[in-house]
Amino acid sequence: MSGTRWLDEREQGVWREFSAAFGMLREHLEGQLQRDSGMPHTYYEILVALSEAPQRMLRMSELAETLRSSRSRLSHAVARLEANDWVRREACPADKRGAWARLTDEGFAVLEAAAPGHVEAVRQSLFDALTPEQVTALGEISSAIRNQLAPRCAAAVAAEQAERDADRVAG
Repeated sequence: MSGTRWLDEREQGVWREFSAAFGMLREHLEGQLQRDSGMPHTYYEILVALSEAPQRMLRMSELAETLRSSRSRLSHAVARLEANDWVRREACPADKRGAWARLTDEGFAVLEAAAPGHVEAVRQSLFDALTPEQVTALGEISSAIRNQLAPRCAAAVAAEQAERDADRVAG
């Protein structure tokens, strides 16, 4: 492992602070949504994505890409949301294998009820701790990390799709 670019002391400290802060933030927001709205953060993200889509619906594949989720994990979550009558799956007439996820009126009402508490938790736990300059810097840093990882994530999604296509052909 002579080619390993080890973190120096400063980088190690920054990494550990970032990792701890990010984990604590996710845990805090997950707990807030569970406590106040009875749903995990993943379900909230699905409802938000659908609420922002035209006619409150997206193809399941688009929804998976939007949420950076595997299709199988998303399908399981959508099944739970269907059981709550918050989302409805509809067949795609143009593609027999495709399906749409549509946010129901009940699901939209649940999202509207959950959003104020969630936004307040985000504001208190993230933005209230930062100066306006730090908010700008956090946005720039987040974009840089996303841009660095986007090609790798796209390649992983493509590989997953190729594997599914190969399984369909073989099966």
